[in-house]
Amino acid sequence: MTNGLRWTEEQLAARQANQAVARVLRADAAMKKFQALGRLPKNKMNKTEEAYSRHLDQQKQRGEVIDWKFHPMRIRLADNTFYEVDFLVLHADLRVAIHETKGGFTTDKGQMKIKVCAETLPWFSMIKATKLPAKLGGGWKLEEF
Repeated sequence: MTNGLRWTEEQLAARQANQAVARVLRADAAMKKFQALGRLPKNKMNKTEEAYSRHLDQQKQRGEVIDWKFHPMRIRLADNTFYEVDFLVLHADLRVAIHETKGGFTTDKGQMKIKVCAETLPWFSMIKATKLPAKLGGGWKLEEF
């Protein structure tokens, strides 16, 4: 004789619906926790951006970069949709590039904005710089769009 539960079809459907809602709520809570860091004041760098600015300064000292600017402009992608450039970089070969820094995770919305920006401004190189964790050797993974 089994000691299992006996559920009606309605009870099983209700249980599965509750589990689905719980999964959505957990995912939403995880995203809110991810975004709970808040917004910094305008023209204030977060830790990832500060680290990347040091990386650009090193490139500048080696002569690979002529100059760079932090948050120099906002680009209109659509109505009420803007992309704020993290770094505008002038390379030694006079190529102008937009560098977007990420700390390891990019939301779908963020990834989409990078791609749309690259399509909107084809005259600029669009580079996403993702900070690598120390256990993987640190540094930056550069992805060009």
